[in-house]
Amino acid sequence: MPLTSTRKTVVIYISAIIALSAINFISCQKEFSGESNGFTPVIPDFSAKVNSSLAGFVTDENDLAVIGAVVTAGTGNTITDKYGFFEIKNVQVVKEAAVVTVNRPGYFKGIKTWLATEGKSVFFRIKLIPKINGGIIDAATGGNVTILNGLSISLPPNAIVNAATNAAYTGQVNVAAHWIDPSTSDLNRTMPGDLRGLDSAGAIKFLASYGMAAIELTGSGAELLQIASGKKATITIPLPSAIAGGAPSSIPLWYFDETQGLWKEQGKAIKSGNSYIGDINHFSYWNCDVPSRYVRFNCTIIDTKRNPVQNVLVKISVAGNPQLAGYGYTDSSGYTGGAIPDNAQLLLEVFSEYNCSTALYSQNFSTTSANLALGNIIVSTSSIATITGNIVNCNNAAVSNGFVIMVKDGINYHYNADNTGSFSFSTTLCANNAGVTFIAEDIDALQDGLPATVTLLNGTNAIGVLRACGTTIDEFINYTVNGTSYSITAPADSLISFLNTQSNPPLIYIDARLKSSANGNSATMAFTQTGIAVNSSQNLMSFSSNQITDSTSILTPITVNITEFGAIGQFLAGNFTGIFTGGAPLNTPYNVTCSFRVRRMQ
Repeated sequence: MPLTSTRKTVVIYISAIIALSAINFISCQKEFSGESNGFTPVIPDFSAKVNSSLAGFVTDENDLAVIGAVVTAGTGNTITDKYGFFEIKNVQVVKEAAVVTVNRPGYFKGIKTWLATEGKSVFFRIKLIPKINGGIIDAATGGNVTILNGLSISLPPNAIVNAATNAAYTGQVNVAAHWIDPSTSDLNRTMPGDLRGLDSAGAIKFLASYGMAAIELTGSGAELLQIASGKKATITIPLPSAIAGGAPSSIPLWYFDETQGLWKEQGKAIKSGNSYIGDINHFSYWNCDVPSRYVRFNCTIIDTKRNPVQNVLVKISVAGNPQLAGYGYTDSSGYTGGAIPDNAQLLLEVFSEYNCSTALYSQNFSTTSANLALGNIIVSTSSIATITGNIVNCNNAAVSNGFVIMVKDGINYHYNADNTGSFSFSTTLCANNAGVTFIAEDIDALQDGLPATVTLLNGTNAIGVLRACGTTIDEFINYTVNGTSYSITAPADSLISFLNTQSNPPLIYIDARLKSSANGNSATMAFTQTGIAVNSSQNLMSFSSNQITDSTSILTPITVNITEFGAIGQFLAGNFTGIFTGGAPLNTPYNVTCSFRVRRMQ
């Protein structure tokens, strides 16, 4: 969180200011030769691209795993599994500002930005923000919506258009809004980007946030709305009480460019009490920020045997004031880096995770106007548990393509096994080490094992053999159109399901598409949800695929037969057969058969 006084502004944010997991400003190297330290304007080059890999976990507002979220980075995409885990390997991204975007119906986009280095991987924990309707405004008369924490949106009369067509909109405007508190410890998980921005001159700056807002307008038909050209809306963004007293009287406003992954300066906000008020000309993420100078920092967290300690939380705070802090994660090599205040006295602490309050390591250090590399930081062996074991399949043979999920203190971790099924990794210990759960998966056989719960101790923990057998994790949609067969299968392709409770009746949607655009297969369907259970019959409301080129209607009702309906995170399966009729004047018949099995997201 920022600290402002009559002296130099001191600001710290790691994901907000430190992009630990090697994400924010730092390339993964020990030397900073030729790098800018922020004292002179830097016009970034967005043309250069590199190969990078990324992985992470996506959770919802309750820190529960988000299943089936679509994750896109550069030229690659995937979906999150039942643990919320995603991984994209060797993808082309913009070197100066690589962007990963998470899409999940009912949530604002989760977006992270990092400075990519050729061949280097990064790790994220992304917490999605729900789109909660804060109120309704009549487009013709205008009006105001204020949510509980004080975030306010005011629309003038006759100022709304359809975002897709730019046509004037009249009617009900639904305002989904969320205030992002810059003083909270989960800022690095919820905020978009990495708190870098382009000022009005196009120079890249580091930003210190005094409050953010996510805002989206939709119409009565769920269409996306925007402000008409030449019109402006007014937003009021609350200031956290801890920083309101020292906040500047006037502050630049910045909006988030989702494509470029950076904030962009546009306008100003004026302080009024414990809020900032400003005018904006479109809706997206908005941010009240002060640009600040910085130096670049990195370090590598290792254990006493010089093994990397991956995915641990690193906190850097202003010495003597732990509230002025930011957080981020180490990558698979234990490396972390980012931007930190120049000429400041700082405290570095290493934690097992964001929900663990006892530091595993701490160190005071100071910065000057030069970039700083702290080198290796060694975490005591007493805080480290090494886990070893093997994965076998249903035939008790070694799994050649598998992984282990560890659930520790309610948080998921992902570790790959080698081609003999063996795994060995180190993790840090916190309070509840008695209920650590391990689950093995066989990717090739699409089999899930039963969980094994152990008590972890510092030192080596040999947990033996984990069997990846017991639950099939096969997901597919197989269909024929006029006798020609098509198939889309996870995890090679993308399959997601979601529930629309706003429709009448409530509908379950299934969306399936090839990740590769080689032949462009895609299919979507919707069927009723009321009374759904194993052996129930649901009414099919729609089906489309890229093999059906015109609009269709269902003249004779089509029944979806439900053959499997597990709990959330388990599976939904079924089948149907029917005839769809194309549009006039041809009225082309499309004979379709379909069977599907997808993991339930809701």
